[in-house]
Amino acid sequence: MVTQEHWMITLQRVYYPVLATIGIPSNIITFLIFWRRNCMLSRSSTFYLMAMSVADTGVLVCIVVLELVVKFHSAEPFWARQPWCSLRDLFTYGSYNASTWLVVTFTAERFLAINTWSLKSRLCTPRCALWAISSIYVLSHLLAVPHLWANVSEYDRQLGRWTCVYNAQAPILFIHSLVGFQTLLSYILPFPIIITLNGLTLHHISVCNRIWPAQEPPVSPATAAKPGLRVAPILRSRRRKSVVLLVTVSMTFLMLSVVRAVTQIILRTSSPELKRQDYGLPLNVAADLGTMLCLSNAAVNMYLYAATQTKFRQEVIACAKQGLAVMKSSLTPSTIVTARPQ
Repeated sequence: MVTQEHWMITLQRVYYPVLATIGIPSNIITFLIFWRRNCMLSRSSTFYLMAMSVADTGVLVCIVVLELVVKFHSAEPFWARQPWCSLRDLFTYGSYNASTWLVVTFTAERFLAINTWSLKSRLCTPRCALWAISSIYVLSHLLAVPHLWANVSEYDRQLGRWTCVYNAQAPILFIHSLVGFQTLLSYILPFPIIITLNGLTLHHISVCNRIWPAQEPPVSPATAAKPGLRVAPILRSRRRKSVVLLVTVSMTFLMLSVVRAVTQIILRTSSPELKRQDYGLPLNVAADLGTMLCLSNAAVNMYLYAATQTKFRQEVIACAKQGLAVMKSSLTPSTIVTARPQ
C-alpha cells in the first residue's frame, strides 16, 4: 500500500522552485538597476543594497536550489556523498550569515547617517561600505568553516541510499558548541540590534519633526521661490524616504525570520531523539513553515524597494517595458519578401 505524502512535503516541493524562479531574476535586476542607474540614494546605501542582492542570490542558489529543491525532487541528493556532504554547510551557512549581517550592517549604517552628523562623514562613505561588505562576506564564510567537520556521509541500509548526517565521531562538545554558536549568530544577536537601532532612529525622527517646525521662520510668498529656502523641506523628504526604506527592509526581515528563529531555538535545545521528518508533530510543521518564510527574505527585496522608492520603481517599470518589447519583437514573425517569378 502506497502511503500518502504529507501536505507539508508537497507544499515545499512546489514552493521552493517557485521561490527560486521569482527571487533569482529579481535580485539580478535589482543589482543591475543599482549598478547602472541613479536611484537617488547615497553611494554607501547603494553598495549595501547591491551586496544584499548578491548575498540573497547566494542564499537562493546554495540553500533553496542546491539543497532544498534537490532534496525534494531526488531520491538521493548529490550532497549526500562526500565531499559535498562536508562542503554543503560551509556554503549554506556562509551565504545565510552574509545575508543576515548585511541587513544588520545596513541598519547600523543608516542609523549613523540619520542620527549622527559627526560620524556620518567618517563612517557612512563608499570606502567604509566596501570595507564592511568585504569583511562580512569573508567572516561569514570563515565562521562556517568548522561545519566542514560536522557532517559525514553514511550509507543507510534501511533506506538503501546515502545520507548526510552529523558526524558521530566528532566530540559532542564540538557539535553542541557549533550549533549554539550558529544559533546565536543567525537568530539571537541580529534581532535585538535591528529592533534597537530602528527604535532609536524612529525616536530621533519623531523628536526632529517636533522641533523643526518651531525653528523654521514663516516664509512670505515673495521669498518662497528662493532655492535656499527649499533646502530644509528637501532634506526632510530625503531623510523620510531613507527611514522608510530602512524600516521596511529591516522590519520585513525580522517578521519573516521570527518564526524560524523561535522554532530553531526550540529544536536545538530539545531532545536529540526528535524526528524532524515526523510531520505529526506541530513543531516540525511550524519549523518548516518558518524556514519557508525566512528564505522568502532572499526574494522580496526588489518589491520592497519598488514599493518605497519612486526612482527605483520607475526603473523597474522601464526594465519591464523593455523586456516585454523584446519578447514581443522576438515572437512577431518576420516578414519575408520574395520576388515573383517573371
